[in-house]
Amino acid sequence: MGRLTVRRPVLRLNADGTTRRRPDTLVAEEPLEIRVDGSPLTVTMRTPGHDVELAHGFLLTEGVIGSGDDLSTARYCDSLDEQGRNTYNVLDVGLAPGVEPPDVSLERNFYTTSSCGVCGKASLDAVKLKSRYSPAADPLRLPRAVLLELPDRLRERQKVFGSTGGLHAAALFDATGELLVAREDVGRHNAVDKVLGRMLMDGRVPAAGTVLMVSGRASFELVQKAVMAGVPVLAAVSAPSSLAVELADEAGVTLVGFLRGDTGNVYTGEQRIEL
Repeated sequence: MGRLTVRRPVLRLNADGTTRRRPDTLVAEEPLEIRVDGSPLTVTMRTPGHDVELAHGFLLTEGVIGSGDDLSTARYCDSLDEQGRNTYNVLDVGLAPGVEPPDVSLERNFYTTSSCGVCGKASLDAVKLKSRYSPAADPLRLPRAVLLELPDRLRERQKVFGSTGGLHAAALFDATGELLVAREDVGRHNAVDKVLGRMLMDGRVPAAGTVLMVSGRASFELVQKAVMAGVPVLAAVSAPSSLAVELADEAGVTLVGFLRGDTGNVYTGEQRIEL
């Protein structure tokens, strides 16, 4: 759709005390309303693109669906600008026959910011969802050398970040370090949903034997998403939260934080890392 970035004029403050006016490239951020069978479920602020993947991943990690076959349709609707053009900011997905609609106890508040996916939950009790694909028994063994290469391999895929500096990224790798899918988004949870949604649409969930690499911190919600998709390893370039570590330990996920250069902290599931 060509809406990943926008150009805006800025006043540049230089180190020598001078100023200069120049155009700057910004990452696009627009609302996406996800509807299920015509009923609004959530609004998330996202970078346009891969919206169908985003919806698939979101519904997977919310426990609404477990396979791509659980959805029958996905179409943009009811979102026009002042000129009557489709903004592609409302996506209605249809559940396949026999699939239960979302439980109201799992519904998010109507607005979710790009920086926080979990804060819009109706209640904290609804956060710990039961996964259909527990990663605890996954026999994956990941060589230390492969693990240490993943941040650089993720960075190579951050094309829009290179021009804007304003995007999160997520990627899924196999145990040899081969890239399976990578996505960027202004919201870290959206980037992960797009990755997992692509895997779901390709019939590759549960994502056994894989490593989810993220460009920011490892929050509780990102661990939850890994668990819901059956991903056994989550690695992040920044810190995990205490609740993320607690959930990873409980669910059998190997959680790695501060993965930069030749170093990293393995918080849980160290048996999967081949030293």
